[in-house]
Amino acid sequence: MASLNVYSALVVLFLTCGAAMATKQNDQIIKDNNCETKMGLPCVLETFTSIFETGSISSKCCGELVGLGKVCHSALVKRTLENPLFKDLSPARIIAKSIQTWNNCLALIDSPSPSA
Repeated sequence: MASLNVYSALVVLFLTCGAAMATKQNDQIIKDNNCETKMGLPCVLETFTSIFETGSISSKCCGELVGLGKVCHSALVKRTLENPLFKDLSPARIIAKSIQTWNNCLALIDSPSPSA
C-alpha cells in the first residue's frame, strides 16, 4: 500500500512540475520575443474574443496577429489556458479555434487584394 501512495505522489509531482515547466517555457517564449508589445490592445481584445468567446477578427487585426508571429500567438494562447479563470474551457477546442483563427488570418493577409 505504501508503494501505491509513493507512486501517486510521484505522479502528482510529475504532473505539477510538467505544468510549471510548461508555464515557464511559455513565459520565456513570450519574454524572449517581446510578444506582449507587438499588438495594440483593441486587436488583442478582438483576437481574444474570436478565440475564447464568439466573434470575428477584422483584417486590420489579422494583420497585427500575423505580424505577432505564430510562436508568440501559440505561447500567448497556451499561457491564457493555464490561467485558473479559464479552467472550465476545453483546451482542445480553444487550440483548434486558435489554429483556425491563425490560418484564416494568414490566408486573408496572403491573398491579393482585389483591384478597384
